[in-house]
Amino acid sequence: MLKHIVMWKLHAEAEGAVKADNAQKMKALLESCRNLVPGMLDLEVALAQPGLEATYDVILYTVFTDKAALDAYQDHPTHVAIKPFIGAVREARQCMDFEV
Repeated sequence: MLKHIVMWKLHAEAEGAVKADNAQKMKALLESCRNLVPGMLDLEVALAQPGLEATYDVILYTVFTDKAALDAYQDHPTHVAIKPFIGAVREARQCMDFEV
């Protein structure tokens, strides 16, 4: 099993919207990628909550059966289509994949 975790810090303003609005849009776009490919076991998206310590604004947690399933997800047209928006609104990105 392979876990794929990505965190994004967003610009205060981008694409004509403020961070909070872009975070909500990003969450919806990422959630539209749920169950895209065989071998995707789980997908969760969370936003930083006011009052709780957070160094990033959006986190994606996904679980795949193996690297081939992750690769299929990365190359899926639905996933590829959301990348330009995410690239435009993000200030920083951290990613980690690990096997369990």
